[in-house]
Amino acid sequence: MSTNPYAIADTSSIYSPGLIFFKDLIRKNIARLIELAGTGQRLRLHVKTHKTPQVVQMCLAAGLTKHKCATIAEAEMVASVGGDDAMISYPIVGPNCRRLADLIRRYPKCRFSVLADHPDAVEALSACLSDQGVKVDVLADIDMGQHRTGIAPGPEAVALYEQIARSPGLNATGLHAYDGHNHIENFVERQTTALSQLEPVLKLRDTLLKKGLPVPCIVAGGTPTFPVYARLDIPGLECSPGTLVLQDHGYGSRFGDLTGFTPAALVLTRVISRPTSTRVTFDLGYKAVASDPPAGKRLVLLDVPDYQAVLQNEEHLVIETPQASKFRPGDEVLAIPTHICPTVAMHQRAYVVESGRVTGTWDIVARDRVLNV
Repeated sequence: MSTNPYAIADTSSIYSPGLIFFKDLIRKNIARLIELAGTGQRLRLHVKTHKTPQVVQMCLAAGLTKHKCATIAEAEMVASVGGDDAMISYPIVGPNCRRLADLIRRYPKCRFSVLADHPDAVEALSACLSDQGVKVDVLADIDMGQHRTGIAPGPEAVALYEQIARSPGLNATGLHAYDGHNHIENFVERQTTALSQLEPVLKLRDTLLKKGLPVPCIVAGGTPTFPVYARLDIPGLECSPGTLVLQDHGYGSRFGDLTGFTPAALVLTRVISRPTSTRVTFDLGYKAVASDPPAGKRLVLLDVPDYQAVLQNEEHLVIETPQASKFRPGDEVLAIPTHICPTVAMHQRAYVVESGRVTGTWDIVARDRVLNV
């Protein structure tokens, strides 16, 4: 029996470039997440990584009942397969306020929560939901230093939380503290930075509790700081990594402390040309793999020796290798994406491999911005 976790007995049904989910590895990654967190109830995995109902169901089967979403569509996907706790980690503004109300009515068994970081947004959301006769849980989004969204942990944050608590249609239910800018590779330095940035958040929580306001949870961190927060014994603390359920080369190669996770979503590509004696061209352009890493660093080709990526267009990947003569048109290679989350969103479906065989396909449902609501 092959020990290669990426062995596939028959690839004839896979159109390239084709996204492949290795189900056995996804299952192992989920188990490792629970092992590090201590219990599934301390995890709120980010579904933006996979956007797939079947992975949500795998999480539910493993006891992971809390989900973090980037869009209303992702939250609807979670609720549609039986999830009962979906947090939309994004400010809800404009027509999305009405969409949120419709979502709450459509899935009454699911607890939805959202973020807020500005008094005007709180006022508008309250007006809409109270007019629609529904309520939603709201977490104050705290700026940990990334300055993307959020409010600084201080007097203005206290006032915002008080506003949420007294607003019709809204329930103040905690704090969201995302430190997506903390990519320090050395664990000790990353831990020191994360804890120093968390301290003002904990002080904010204490201030709110002294005012008699409930703060039942703090949703903290992303993938790089997950091992920091997983070690903390803080009541109500929830860890919200995303990438690790599928894992990719970007985080896997940079953070040595994130051990026990295996890339579980790869892209199968085929040779389409050998234009020179040292060049090989694959059908893996940047329409099939995330292009936010710099050119030449967007993927790792497995079992291709001594190569350098020299060109990537929409549908082509060209490499230089002294072993080019070994490749023929139609030859297959697996690639590990550097950034898996946006790579998944580029594909309509993923081929599913289990025990070395293609068992079907899973639609990447929440790549769409609108489902039913």
